[in-house]
Amino acid sequence: MVMLDRLLTPSEEVRASDERQIEGTIEEAKNWLVGCQADDGHWAFELEADATIPSEYIFLNHFLGDIDDETEQSFARYLLSIQGKHGGWPLYYEGDFNISASVKAYYALKLVGSDPDEPHMVRAREAILARGGAAKSNVFTRIALALFGQVPWRAVPVNRVEAMLLPRWAPFHIDKVSYWSRTVMVPLFILTSLKPKAVNPRGVDIAELFTRPPEVERNYMVNPTGHWIGDVFLSIDRIMQLADCHMPKSLERKAIKKALDFIKDRLNGEDGLGGIFPAMANTVMAYHALGYPRDHEDYVTARASIEKLLVKRNEAGYCQPCLSPVWDTGLACHALLEAGVDGDDPLLEGAAEWFEGRQILDVKGDWKGNRGHLRPGGWAFQYWNAHYPDVDDTAVVVMALHRANPEKYRNAIERGTEWIIGMQSKNGGWGAFDADNEHYFLQHIPFADHGALLDPPTADVSARCVGMLAQLGYERHVPVMSKALSYLKREQEDDGSWFGRWGNNYVYGTWSVLCSLNAADEDMTTTYVQKAVEWLKTRQRPDGGWGEDCASYWQHRRDEVKNSTPSQTAWAVLGLMAAGEVDSVAVKGGIDYLMNATRDGGKWQEEYTNAVGFPRVFYLRYHGYSAYFPLWTLARYRNLQKRNDTFPKYGM
Repeated sequence: MVMLDRLLTPSEEVRASDERQIEGTIEEAKNWLVGCQADDGHWAFELEADATIPSEYIFLNHFLGDIDDETEQSFARYLLSIQGKHGGWPLYYEGDFNISASVKAYYALKLVGSDPDEPHMVRAREAILARGGAAKSNVFTRIALALFGQVPWRAVPVNRVEAMLLPRWAPFHIDKVSYWSRTVMVPLFILTSLKPKAVNPRGVDIAELFTRPPEVERNYMVNPTGHWIGDVFLSIDRIMQLADCHMPKSLERKAIKKALDFIKDRLNGEDGLGGIFPAMANTVMAYHALGYPRDHEDYVTARASIEKLLVKRNEAGYCQPCLSPVWDTGLACHALLEAGVDGDDPLLEGAAEWFEGRQILDVKGDWKGNRGHLRPGGWAFQYWNAHYPDVDDTAVVVMALHRANPEKYRNAIERGTEWIIGMQSKNGGWGAFDADNEHYFLQHIPFADHGALLDPPTADVSARCVGMLAQLGYERHVPVMSKALSYLKREQEDDGSWFGRWGNNYVYGTWSVLCSLNAADEDMTTTYVQKAVEWLKTRQRPDGGWGEDCASYWQHRRDEVKNSTPSQTAWAVLGLMAAGEVDSVAVKGGIDYLMNATRDGGKWQEEYTNAVGFPRVFYLRYHGYSAYFPLWTLARYRNLQKRNDTFPKYGM
């Protein structure tokens, strides 16, 4: 007997068509991502910042007298391409004018040959002068200008290298600041103590950017927080300014040696001090100031680390602030696992083997300052950065290895988990690189006008750790989990969202926490969870997507949106699905947005900045986010629909 298939109803035909389209998009995006994998198993996408990093690269060359016209002209074209309609340069795509980024970009362009009378320079200069001129720049910019003789050294806070000799009980100690501050400050101490002057072979100045001559300007220093403690620190700095040139040379030499020992121990080969451009550049300039010959082994190594950050294009190249291969590889693995690639597939085995080779097992990094008893076991963000493993990366890698093959990678998983548990702060949360890094009074020192001197626990990193532990089977009553869950509840904002320290912003934080709560078997119908769900729904845009502007890091602008983006839409939909909303109108709208958004093969088009280095100061655009996050989201939606499940299974 032949059985005739039942005819589909019109609504079923539409659903079947939608499913086929989603399957096709998943397959195309998956194949595209697979095609981006390197031969050794990892993924690495470009990481783009703002005008400051390519400008500082040009400063470095001219400070050293080591001009590279071809590369610098390419960077100049990049700077021109991101100049804002306001005439200056923003901190993020389509952002507001920023005085510091604009001064740096203007000076960089002039160093490489732009004539001040060219239209783009006139526009930039007028915008800078209208906002008070270069004297209003932040501390890091004024230090750069002081090195080039454009402002007097009294324009910057006193940062003496003798700080390296202070004991741990002193109000300031290098262990009390974040990893990124530490690695930037130590070579900077040498520079601000020796006060070298840039070679500046073309003799370029920017006197035209000041509303009054720099040598007579008296209003350089500002209280970074407005708090009375900041006023006290300003008074202390004024006293230190008087004593600056009278420090005993013997003490200075002793401190410089300690600073150089710190740098040497962490030089990190051609991956650079801290794996971040500002620390690398300061190191090269410090070596130059100390008279290191160009062929000195450490000088050569430090300089080579910077060249690895360059994105060289004929038309518009730039310098990356750092490299993100471990982060990219971890997230790409999660997306592919969600898309149906088996854990024992050669491409994921290749990634897992690459991870195993980069687990930090034999170096006690700077985190030992507060956790000296703890065995190393984490992963860094960059290719190599043994002194600075990252809690967030470690959690993502452990979850990926556990999803792929928990038995095969048991040793790596257990060591990573041991390190994560040991890095929990007293309040139950996790910072990115250090435990209990909460010396908040230091945020008031004049040097800290960037507001990111410390590395305290944050909801997004803590959520990743909770998700990892839950995925590994840690139950809610276990102390490490109960403390963490209590921390996350305390950190919820009044409107129901969670702050996102490392991604834009409340959408990122809320996605992270909702996924971790689901993994931890939280009752997703509880009031506080539903408040977060409703917040996400209220933030959905008419096109079905989500998009949160970088300005949301200013509290009075936290609701600003410009456009929906694939990355943020993916985060929101993942968060809603974690809360059991897979069949909701909001999730369907988000999926439709992703299906209709413009793609280049398996990569969704996304110009907007999607992450943050330092809130309100330094933002990032991960070029891989618009590939693996939408793929991950579509695949999870398909999987939940097929299994008719309410909740996803994993910690992210």
